[in-house]
Amino acid sequence: MAGRVVVDGRRRLPGRGAWLHPDPDCLAKAERRRAFPRALRAPGVLDLREVREYVEHAAHHEAGTSPAPRGTKEAGRPVMSQP
Repeated sequence: MAGRVVVDGRRRLPGRGAWLHPDPDCLAKAERRRAFPRALRAPGVLDLREVREYVEHAAHHEAGTSPAPRGTKEAGRPVMSQP
């Protein structure tokens, strides 16, 4: 599906990628600034559903003592890609 942004935890998908802290505030700021279309060089509206779910899951688990969400680097920034 064109225009869909996915979380690339293994950092192996072809094409452009973008870094994002798994924090709801960072995601909201990136959306407000239209950072994803610019970073991914994608025209039009992008479907960020998977990214939102990932960030919500990461924020929910961050409050506990669980380890960092799967697919993050040491800094806690997953790679977002447009397949």
